[in-house]
Amino acid sequence: MTSDDSRSVTGAMARARETAAAAMTGAATAWLSALNNDQLSLAAYASPLDPAAETERLRWFFTPTEHGGLALRNQDAHQQSLAMQLVATGLSTAGFSTVTAVMGLENVLDQVEGWGSHWGRRRGRDPGLYWLRLFGRPGHDRVWAWRFGGHHISLNYLVIDGRLVAATPCFIGADPARTELLGSTLSPLQGAEDAAHQLIRTFDAHQFRQALLHPSAMSNIVSGNRPQIRHGDTMMHLRDLWRGRFSDPTLDKLVGDIDRQAEASSGYTDADHARVAITFPPKGVSARDLNEDQRHLLRRLLTRYTGRVPQDLAAAHDAHYARDSVLDEVHVGWAGSTDEGEPHYYRVQGPSILIEYNNTQRNGNHAHSVWRDPRSDFGLNELAAHRQRALPR
Repeated sequence: MTSDDSRSVTGAMARARETAAAAMTGAATAWLSALNNDQLSLAAYASPLDPAAETERLRWFFTPTEHGGLALRNQDAHQQSLAMQLVATGLSTAGFSTVTAVMGLENVLDQVEGWGSHWGRRRGRDPGLYWLRLFGRPGHDRVWAWRFGGHHISLNYLVIDGRLVAATPCFIGADPARTELLGSTLSPLQGAEDAAHQLIRTFDAHQFRQALLHPSAMSNIVSGNRPQIRHGDTMMHLRDLWRGRFSDPTLDKLVGDIDRQAEASSGYTDADHARVAITFPPKGVSARDLNEDQRHLLRRLLTRYTGRVPQDLAAAHDAHYARDSVLDEVHVGWAGSTDEGEPHYYRVQGPSILIEYNNTQRNGNHAHSVWRDPRSDFGLNELAAHRQRALPR
């Protein structure tokens, strides 16, 4: 790619970030204006420049714990519509459809579990328990952020000076990962699973040996809900993925039991977890060692994650990874079986991207997927640079 092409990609990315930020600002302002004072006390926090607000912003979850903010079930129909309009500004059409399908699966999961899960609430599996929170005043503060999350969803965005600077961590899960409809199947993350299988099945023996992280898959994604990814991170256990501990000893024991059962099923020891730890430089086979057809499949896999954001921004990401020099730095790792429907895990990692996909629970019918930026999740680098520019000289 020539220097002119590189500048074109950079320019397209900048324009897409400005367009996305403008849409978010309008939708966030409309939602806030529809809330009463009690709702605002939950929905609106201080700007990320405030240390206490920033501490809360960096706490994110994908378990059915309290995510923080104003829950959909505590809003009237008009307010819910405005909330979902804001959520839609952070996603492509396909991304929004995927997120809302996952939310609806809470009803299916409730039935799968015999209507028995409660997690200390009247209803434990509740499509109304998705929380929206803003940090700062859109349209007024130079720095503001928002997040939307609940069970199996966590969307996180940061806007600085009218530009969307971060859209990660971006977590989407699905339980059940596949459920039967009348004449078809609902599988929100099937595209991410199929694209990886298509790629891994093209690997020759040498490529697969390089890619193989472990013969069996761990019970969850490795990066967990850490605010930042560091060299040597190993899988976080379920107890640490909640907002604190349960005061009810029965629920506290349940979380521990679920984790122990998952670990027993995976067969992992501390040594196994160390073997699949996140590292810099990455483990796995390098895109440099893939042929052109395989590189095409890898790019297609990347779009299953970068395609979650608004269309113009997704297109800019596509153009970024169309550059051979950028793709060359990406590595692919795999753990577990390559057979359809069997428990497995994969990782795609480069300097500014970490993708993890895990489908091991419920015998390979409970999927977790996350897209992260090791260099600047939550826009931390851009926020630090903004603070530095604001210092008196």
